[in-house]
Amino acid sequence: MLSNAERERYDRHIILPQFGEEAQLKLKKAKVLVVGAGGLGAPTLQYLTAAGVGSIGVIDGDQVDVSNLQRQVLFNVSDIGSNKAEVAVDRLRLQNDLIQIEAFPCYLSNKNALDLFSRYDVIVDGTDNFATRYLCNDAAVITGKTLIHGSIFKFEGQVSVFNYQNGPTYRCLFPEPPNAGSVPSCSEIGVLGVLPGIIGNYQALEAIKVIAGIGEPLSGKLLCINALNNSQQVIEFEKDTEHSIITDLLENYEYFCGYSPLVSEISYIEAKELLKDSKYALVDVREIEEYEKHNIGGINLPLSTFNEGHLNSNCTPIFICQKGSRSLKAALSYAEKENKKAFSMVKGIEQLK
Repeated sequence: MLSNAERERYDRHIILPQFGEEAQLKLKKAKVLVVGAGGLGAPTLQYLTAAGVGSIGVIDGDQVDVSNLQRQVLFNVSDIGSNKAEVAVDRLRLQNDLIQIEAFPCYLSNKNALDLFSRYDVIVDGTDNFATRYLCNDAAVITGKTLIHGSIFKFEGQVSVFNYQNGPTYRCLFPEPPNAGSVPSCSEIGVLGVLPGIIGNYQALEAIKVIAGIGEPLSGKLLCINALNNSQQVIEFEKDTEHSIITDLLENYEYFCGYSPLVSEISYIEAKELLKDSKYALVDVREIEEYEKHNIGGINLPLSTFNEGHLNSNCTPIFICQKGSRSLKAALSYAEKENKKAFSMVKGIEQLK
């Protein structure tokens, strides 16, 4: 039953004829795991918390960065450098003290996904990379959980509901991932700050519909939203039996998405330590004018004219660019053609300004 405090807090839900106390009780009993507390996860978490979902988990190993504040309105300046999941939980507990919220300050992996997913009823995917999206899908299928999907690109966003009542999955819509590095991240190409809030709220809406048993969830449907002209399109898709049968998690989702086992992404601190050894070489793949404007040393081999043959075969390259995307492409290209180890500096030179 609902307590008097809960009836008072959720009154606007309860008086809805299509919702009522029965649906609110379903929310109270529900357990939702939100993967990622960033642009999509933050607004989703805020509205699931406000709606009264009884138990919420949030997993994210990332830290709050100043560039996040343009769109991740759950955080503020004082949170910079702190773990996103932990900050989110502290903030959400102030928003609603009638529910249980738990932080998992780590990244989702094939080592923890099945255990975490099995503890919750619904999974919300707020991630921004294909490897984790496929991992979320596969873990949701294996554990029999509904997966609420959201994604953004510049001015456009997408929402869908996967594995709902044995319905279509993410792999039914996207059987194979795009080529590694072919889809720029928002850190490289940008994103309109309001858009993640819109898509994240749609994800919260779909989660509430699934839990409360109201309306028609976006199962077998991909909602596409263009923020520039406010147009919406719903693309319908069917279950693909071949791609929806998942029995085990992949050993390496990065490799599945085109990331070579010979390529590693490292931080500036890790790169700095490696470069103390002459066996490693720093290679800046930005354009010449970018390199001349600001650099931290190393040789300049622009990605636009990149040729592996210009590198010293006796050194292991550590590629760097402005934000990490071009350096990853260069590292993947080098590893594929030379069959040798390569490194890419995450977040690039941007983090050093």
